[in-house]
Amino acid sequence: MDIIQAYIDKNRFGEWLGMSFEILEPGIVAYKLAIQEKHLATPMHAHGGCIASLLDATLGVGALSLVADEQKVVSTVDLSIQFLSGVKCTDQLISYSKCLKKGKKLIFMQADVLNQDKQLVAHANGTFVSVEASIAGY
Repeated sequence: MDIIQAYIDKNRFGEWLGMSFEILEPGIVAYKLAIQEKHLATPMHAHGGCIASLLDATLGVGALSLVADEQKVVSTVDLSIQFLSGVKCTDQLISYSKCLKKGKKLIFMQADVLNQDKQLVAHANGTFVSVEASIAGY
């Protein structure tokens, strides 16, 4: 079973938000999101939860890409986000992950979100636990 493809097929939340990703190499993922009206919390700005979801997904798929070949999946156990700039409707966001350390069970990740002007709008650190894919229903 291809764990990454199964994740893509089953991730209804990411699909609803309109996010898509590309694994550049194990641990490094580029995740994209075009901000639309459905993402807004105010007449002009995106809800922070939307940006948090983008970051969690970026970190999570980055961690997943490190363990999928072992038939494992990951789950978020800690997520810390710093919002640095507002995000407006029609902004084109891209988030990049980076692995800080992969242990036997825990994976420590980092990610940044940039807008279309390459301005840093958010940063996150996340910790993920890896488990057998069958535990998550894969």
